[in-house]
Amino acid sequence: MKALLVRLYGIVQGVGFRPYVYRLAERHGVNGYVANRGGAEVEVFVEGDDEAVDSFLARLVEEKPWPAEIWDIRIEEASPRGIKGFHIHRSISGRTGLSMIPPDIGVCDDCLREINDPGSRFYRYPFHSCVRCGPRFTIMYSSIWDRDKTSMKYFPMCEKCLGEYRDPLNTRRFHAQGISCPICGPRLWLADSMGEEVETGDPLREAAALIEEGNIVAVKGLGGFHLAALATDDDVVAELRRRKNRPRKPFAVMALDMAVAGSLIYLDESVVEYLGSPWRPIVIAEKREDARISRLVAPGLSTLGVMIAYTPLHYLLLAETSDKYLIMTSGNAGGERIIKDNREALEKLRGIADYFLLHNREIVNRVDDSVVRVYRGHSVFIRRSRGYAPRWLSVPVEGGRVVAFGAEISNAGAVALRDKIIPTQYVGDMDRYSNIEFLVEALGFLMRVYGISYGDAVLVADKHPAYATRRLAERLAEKHGSTLLLLQHHVAHAYSVLADRALGLDETYVAITIDGTGYGDDASIWGGEVLLLQPRDTTYQRLGHLEQSPCPGGDRAALNPRLMLAARLSTIYGLDEIVEIMCGGEGEGCIDEVEGYYRLASSTRIYTSSTGRHLDAASALLGVAAERTYEGEPAIRLEEASSRPMVFWSGCEIAGDGVVDMEKLFTWLVENKARLPVSVLAATAQYYIGYGLGCIAARYLGEASALLVAGGAAANSYIAEAIRRALREEGVGDKPVYYPRLIPVGDGGVAAGQALYGLLSTRR
Repeated sequence: MKALLVRLYGIVQGVGFRPYVYRLAERHGVNGYVANRGGAEVEVFVEGDDEAVDSFLARLVEEKPWPAEIWDIRIEEASPRGIKGFHIHRSISGRTGLSMIPPDIGVCDDCLREINDPGSRFYRYPFHSCVRCGPRFTIMYSSIWDRDKTSMKYFPMCEKCLGEYRDPLNTRRFHAQGISCPICGPRLWLADSMGEEVETGDPLREAAALIEEGNIVAVKGLGGFHLAALATDDDVVAELRRRKNRPRKPFAVMALDMAVAGSLIYLDESVVEYLGSPWRPIVIAEKREDARISRLVAPGLSTLGVMIAYTPLHYLLLAETSDKYLIMTSGNAGGERIIKDNREALEKLRGIADYFLLHNREIVNRVDDSVVRVYRGHSVFIRRSRGYAPRWLSVPVEGGRVVAFGAEISNAGAVALRDKIIPTQYVGDMDRYSNIEFLVEALGFLMRVYGISYGDAVLVADKHPAYATRRLAERLAEKHGSTLLLLQHHVAHAYSVLADRALGLDETYVAITIDGTGYGDDASIWGGEVLLLQPRDTTYQRLGHLEQSPCPGGDRAALNPRLMLAARLSTIYGLDEIVEIMCGGEGEGCIDEVEGYYRLASSTRIYTSSTGRHLDAASALLGVAAERTYEGEPAIRLEEASSRPMVFWSGCEIAGDGVVDMEKLFTWLVENKARLPVSVLAATAQYYIGYGLGCIAARYLGEASALLVAGGAAANSYIAEAIRRALREEGVGDKPVYYPRLIPVGDGGVAAGQALYGLLSTRR
């Protein structure tokens, strides 16, 4: 007889692992038990004759369920206990190691077949799921994936569901914790704008009919509310924009299936891979010229954000519409966190939504949709949330406990311990108190799961003295007596690439970090940087940057591209020339405006090397975007306005101290504005920035292991291409270039970099 105690770590709860182990044990004739443990791991005790136990163990990993991921397995020899048969035990409290909390999984094809089958007892059931799909993280109160630890505990299984739950031969519902049916599961209903229930035999069909009539319906989904509306009617989209006070920021569209998505965007291999994955993010891709969609959904853009229906509720709603796709944008108001509760939705979305499609299953952890951008062969995460959170990153260093608070815009937090970094879901901008509460809530959940407290952790925050995240970290550090580390913003971006790609930490790296804002070591605003990074001793050096421009108002200058243009031109031209460039014959109002900007630029003591602010200025100069209504809009529209061929010159002016001459670029743009198409000028401006920074990086890359690239502007395909060209032409084109793959390139990835820095600091 042989007995083993096996512990498995990874994504092993919420993916049908215990039922799988049970069936495997039955097949091999071994005895014992399988149980979930409190650290989100699985424990297996197995005994039997040598050959049977060895055969069971050999197949345990090989034949694992499709959604499961095994990161570590620990095996101990044990004494036989004489257990008769094999059993699924109740979960065991406490943890022996680290394991992942299961993320939410998009509805599987088998469940879709059943909700479309009139002969199935799950026909048209909007909450159908099985062992391979459905809500996980969004309904969990703790790390243990048991029904009584989730919001499904309020829905006792009926006789039929319980029978399937107990049936080892039912491969999709045996011990599937989230299953239910129309008899025992959550209830769906439709309410008007006052919260009164609308009498209808089928809330889904009625909601679809109301949307078809031009109404806006708030839909309670998996991780929060969506606002659903027609994507083909200009008047409806314009009204949704008016009610949400969202002038131009693109709306996401949800499509019934891949075929419908293919009628809206071009489906290359990368797009299909993301759209069809179990995690179902929004994918921003090139819009088809013949796509039947309102021009107001993504105004001024040739791209469109599309996702595939990922719950039965969404699928059934879309199936009842004539288009088979709808706008499905986050259910919130004024940049606040996504709403997850019925009462809050009725209060805060009244006046935006005409009707509410509600249900009574509690959303425990609010989670927005993830967003991936696939454009011109360049794929990056813009937002990491549903389906990907709270997956962890494994890094090649072990340290103590860390809590990282991230940045300020499009933020997420993170915790870390041992060799793992666990980012939170997307939280949002930190200029809203509700979002700060959300950050504390999201961090708190991970801290409870992984046994971290503020008192025994190192806290890491951004160096910017005005960031709400820094002030929050300072208050918590003072309250709990914690060590607080402050890390420069762009260094955190560079560290985020190291964490994301699990790169060796004893090497030297060059990093290009490009974004809109970050408090620099010299108290100026950085954002177009080349850094030398030595993670082994957590030191860095600024090697070069874009030439600085006056930045009146500091970070607030991001709101006004024309102010940044006047400030950039003020270092090249006099007032009269700037008025001529910016106003032409526009009249006194424009002249007064520009004169005011010139005075501000002349008197400011704030300067910036920001890539974002220089792209804003170029966008304003070329008439692409004179104002900003959402984060990164001028830069996004500048890239959209660009085309090849472009004017390119390799004689990028770089001073001996590693400064890219931005005056040269803007002089050239002014001189050629009347001669060359905007598309050529726009492409050249972006290419120039990428090439210049790439040339600086190339000077130092020969002695380094690789180039790291991060920051919001790293999503720009022209800048990415230009960096590569500079490396080739400078003779270091064979060096690896790494972008983040699993976390956002922008500020949503900063916390992961801070967490790695914290781990290195605790080790040191």
